[in-house]
Amino acid sequence: MESEERPKVISSLSYAPKIAYFSMEICVEADIPSYSGGLGVLAGDTLRTFADLNIPAVGVTLLSEKGYLYQELTEDGEQVEKPYPFDPKKRLILIAKDATVKINGKEVKIRPWCYFIRGVSGYKVPIVFLDTNLRENGEWERTLTRYLYGGDTDYRLAQEIVLGIGGFRILKGLGFTSIYRFHMNEGHASFLTLELYRKTKNVDFVRRQCVFTTHTPVRAGHDMFDMEKVKQFLGDFPEEILPYVTEKDMLNMTRLGMFFSHYINGVAKKHREVSKSMFPHYSIDSITNGVHSLTWVSEPFRRLFDKYMPGWRQDPYILRSASGMPNEDVWNAHMEAKRKLIDFINEKFGENFSYDKFTIGFARRMTAYKRPYLLFYDRERLLKISEVAGGLQIVYSGKAHPKDTEGKEIIKRIISAGKKLKPKVNFIFIPNYDMNIAKMMVSGVDLWLNTPRIPMEASGTSGMKAAHNGVPQLSTLDGWWKEGYIEGVTGWAIGDEDQESDDLRDSRDMYDKLEYRIIPIFHKFRDKWINIMKNCIALNASFFNTQRMVEQYVLNAYFL
Repeated sequence: MESEERPKVISSLSYAPKIAYFSMEICVEADIPSYSGGLGVLAGDTLRTFADLNIPAVGVTLLSEKGYLYQELTEDGEQVEKPYPFDPKKRLILIAKDATVKINGKEVKIRPWCYFIRGVSGYKVPIVFLDTNLRENGEWERTLTRYLYGGDTDYRLAQEIVLGIGGFRILKGLGFTSIYRFHMNEGHASFLTLELYRKTKNVDFVRRQCVFTTHTPVRAGHDMFDMEKVKQFLGDFPEEILPYVTEKDMLNMTRLGMFFSHYINGVAKKHREVSKSMFPHYSIDSITNGVHSLTWVSEPFRRLFDKYMPGWRQDPYILRSASGMPNEDVWNAHMEAKRKLIDFINEKFGENFSYDKFTIGFARRMTAYKRPYLLFYDRERLLKISEVAGGLQIVYSGKAHPKDTEGKEIIKRIISAGKKLKPKVNFIFIPNYDMNIAKMMVSGVDLWLNTPRIPMEASGTSGMKAAHNGVPQLSTLDGWWKEGYIEGVTGWAIGDEDQESDDLRDSRDMYDKLEYRIIPIFHKFRDKWINIMKNCIALNASFFNTQRMVEQYVLNAYFL
């Protein structure tokens, strides 16, 4: 950050956004470490779609100059976390404006950096990255935009003040007076509502301008801060709203965002019902998540879609006609993507993966509720399936949060189990999961596996990315899969949606599906398998994309 290289500087942004999209993390490129997982990837895909649709929007996030974490894995599977250094001068443009916020009695100066997302027609949407690493700030205050989700509760509270209040003031300083919708992607940015409220003390005035999306189906996942600490850090807090936004003297950031929003949504139909049970006093809609089609379709399938479904880049609904593509061309595109993944694994890690063996992929945050260990629940059964199938290949990747001790232990268990399966089963746990690895995996495996404990998956999007590449999914009926699943048509279900998740029962059902239904189709009935691949594209990719999602936000929440 203090290197002699000078940043590119602009004095202002000649832009008049109507939508301000606030998110603690936004994934714009794999090498800009401003994201940790699904929330940030969704935010990036959303902003890319704003650009595609020529929607005048601006994204606001934290700089996170040392990122989330760079993951290394020891021989026995222990996660080693290292900083992910990022020099904003190399990728971002500095805007010669600043704003200040008061945190715990100290003035904290914030400067904005900018990145432009360019849509399919060339329309540009700016993303503003907030940076407190300035000489004018105190040592602790300079670190507030250094680590994504780092530090203690005080650090997190200060970060959210920087994001919500600091972000709002930066937009105001840039002269963005045409913004009339503030979209909070989770509760991290909810303090921005206080800035709007201070101007008029009119709740309805604030609500007309605010939209809130919740992604968290469990109470423990919602940020809570001691109310006395909040008052200390902010200097004041409107007493009249305390009954609506606090629980037992704790400020609930989700409640704060919801209280000041005219439109609230969950990110899947089932998640809406879970959210309504958690927050019964609010009207909660659902807009199911999607993914940015052009970003997540691999190069072989891009060429295929360009040939048989021209116009899909501008309108992913055109993918609905994927069933008309020749089977041979679909298979050739898949095998090209698969060879890229297999070559990467073999060359980088010295493995001996095969192009021909059935390959299962699993990649996401490594945490207990996602049950990444379920595939290894019965290793003997897995070995038997591999023997019957003529060999099996398993590709895993994902990071555990630095404070998630259980998640780290799960990684160790998986790597230990995978080693014991060798050489009869090829296994790899690819370290340091990022956007580039995700792109290779969702397009290069034969089957995408997802095993969340019901009802703890708000939506999930990795299976949507796989579907865009004709890769079917085997998953428990949670999140988006409850809407996208047709048994044997777009993929397969693990267990029953009406039953509580049970590891033993779910693992048996998963193994049975693999051995008796899925793998036999793959090896013995290739045309039937390719038809399932085409169904994934026609039925799921055509709908579970961010273009449809953003259009729903425009109609239901933004009223553009």
